[in-house]
This record gives sequence, structure tokens and C-alpha cells, in this order.
Amino acid sequence: MVLSTSLNDKVTSRMMSIIVIDGKFYFQTDNTFRKYQQIQGNPNVALCADNIQIEGVCNEVGRPQLSPEFCKLYNENFSVSYKLYSELENERLFEIIPTYIQKWIYVDGKPFIGAFDFKNKIYTKQAYI
Repeated sequence: MVLSTSLNDKVTSRMMSIIVIDGKFYFQTDNTFRKYQQIQGNPNVALCADNIQIEGVCNEVGRPQLSPEFCKLYNENFSVSYKLYSELENERLFEIIPTYIQKWIYVDGKPFIGAFDFKNKIYTKQAYI
């Protein structure tokens, strides 16, 4: 997925290996990287994959090795990254709690926008006219 972060009106994006556990999104990164500093200063982030847009709040939750479930899934899905980075001293685990998800949906060739507002627990599907 693409992860977008921002700080001081500067937005950056990069490809990330994302794991989903119990409706939350997880990734690991080095605490010396720019995205780490941006998240520390502004926890509002966005993810994008295909035609799915996700907004959420991101928080550091510790070291990857302290989360057995994350490590198991990360190793199963991204084994090279797991082996290269997960045990490094500077690696940190982050959790994104989604606040809004939007997706383009096509029904019989007609476009709709499906959206879920997590705060208000409302799903909408509107025809795009």
C-alpha cells in the first residue's frame, strides 16, 4: 500500500508492507526515517491501494519483535523484509486505526462511491453522477 504522512505542510508518500489485524493496519519502520518524524508530529495518515482510500490515526506501539501476531503475519507475507529489518534495534511497529474508508464500486458498469465513516459508524453508497 502507499502510506502518506505530513508535517508542517509537507506531504510525502511511499510504498509500505501492511498487515491487517482485527480491523487495524500495521507496519514497521526505522525510527530514524522521515516518516517516523512526521508521524510523531502529526499522527493523521492516509493509505491507498488500488481504488481504496483509507484515512486514519497512526501510533507507535513498540518494537515489531514484541508483537508475535504481527511477526507471524509479516513473515508469512513479507518474509524478505521480515528477515532483513524486523530485529533491527531502530525498527518500530505502528498501528493505524481507520477513521474513513472510501472505494469506487461499479455495478452493471455504473460508478458508485462506497464510504465508511468509522467515527459515526455510517456506511454510504452513492451513485456518481
